[in-house]
Amino acid sequence: MIKKTAIFISFLLLFSLFDLTFGYSLRNEEEKPDESIPTFPITDLSNDLFDFEKFSSFEQTVTRFISYWGVTGASVAIAKDGKLVYAKGFGYANREEQELMQPYHLMRVASVSKLITASAVMKLVETGRLRLDSKVFGVEGILNDKSQYGYIDSRVEQITVKQLLNHSGGWTSRWGDHLFMAESIARQQGIELPLKKIDIIQFALAKRLHFTPGTHSSYSNLGYLILESVIEDVSGISYEAYVTQNIFNPNGIYDAFIAHNYDSLRYPLEARYYEVPEALQVPAFDGEAKMVLKSRGGNDVRTLGAAGGWVISSVSLIKFLGLIDPEREGGIISTESAALLAHSEPGMHPLGWRWVSIDGTRWRTGSFAGSSALAISRSDGFSYVFITNTSPWVGSRFPYEVNRMMARALDRVDEWPQVFPISPYSPKLVTSVELQDTFQKPTRPWECWGFTKLINSRIY
Repeated sequence: MIKKTAIFISFLLLFSLFDLTFGYSLRNEEEKPDESIPTFPITDLSNDLFDFEKFSSFEQTVTRFISYWGVTGASVAIAKDGKLVYAKGFGYANREEQELMQPYHLMRVASVSKLITASAVMKLVETGRLRLDSKVFGVEGILNDKSQYGYIDSRVEQITVKQLLNHSGGWTSRWGDHLFMAESIARQQGIELPLKKIDIIQFALAKRLHFTPGTHSSYSNLGYLILESVIEDVSGISYEAYVTQNIFNPNGIYDAFIAHNYDSLRYPLEARYYEVPEALQVPAFDGEAKMVLKSRGGNDVRTLGAAGGWVISSVSLIKFLGLIDPEREGGIISTESAALLAHSEPGMHPLGWRWVSIDGTRWRTGSFAGSSALAISRSDGFSYVFITNTSPWVGSRFPYEVNRMMARALDRVDEWPQVFPISPYSPKLVTSVELQDTFQKPTRPWECWGFTKLINSRIY
């Protein structure tokens, strides 16, 4: 057994390569990945690979920006016409250990996770296992077990999958966000922390809806938490396993996971999270008698799951964006389904993206304590991802500051070199952690990973 230290040091230098234009899979059917894992050509992906003079003005702009906002570390990935043209880390992945941020570091992406969930829903729709107009609750609904999903408001029976996607299911956050009020829910329900997903859903269903489903949109994390249960019921496996096996792995993405909450349970290569200096500690999410930062065990990020729980590298996230581009064939879902994710009806949010501007640029933002993420697909062929391991004091407004900065910085690069003759493959981190039960006691299953599993990649 190779020592863990040697495994991680060696792995930091290794990065495998995949096919052209972000390794699109031409498969249209869901299937479980083959267990055979052939070896694959290896190269290292580090900040040094993009150390070109022509990027100096761009990088100075980014460096000044993160310094101004007190950001500990950020990872940037840029694609042009579906090909990676830039990937680099800025600042620190771990300030205490002086570990520099690299393109392969994983970070939480908060509500960008909703775009991943929406893509998983569309995958189920395409394979005939789900419909956008499928009822979610009630006798004719997907979640029709009244002992688990009882409700007092008959309008709940009107809620469809599409309404959960576009935030028109009937809930608002006017009286609090269901996924960030664990102590209140536990007290009112007479249960102990930590809450499970079903506890939060039952709490919401025990009260009247805030508006009639389908009449307008109001941003709701709860709707995506319910979609997680829908995906699990229809697929017969956990949400994380379904997305891993049918969205990520077949398309060369192996470094995406549902986050754990405590700092001690970060994944290999996952950055450490930071808040503003004046951030106060709060009670631990699981009821333990200790005080922690929200980003290190105060918030229950793992239970956010489909609404905001994914960790991923910037390189893999930019690849994912290319795979749901409605202008390009051969992605995760059809171009028709990809177009639906960006479509919004009057008064409604899009089905997956946060919004779409008049010129066709697609936005997806995400932020909570210790994390901020922005994913942009522009109409001129550029896409970029900007992820931080810090939450500045402006909170959810920070991604908009990022966009203004990136618009200026991108204009300062006249030519984007093709560093890779073929597109980079994400780190091989496939283990049983992806398949563990949603409510299994948190562990560190990666401690037993073998060296070959860390560096070998599956070919499709």
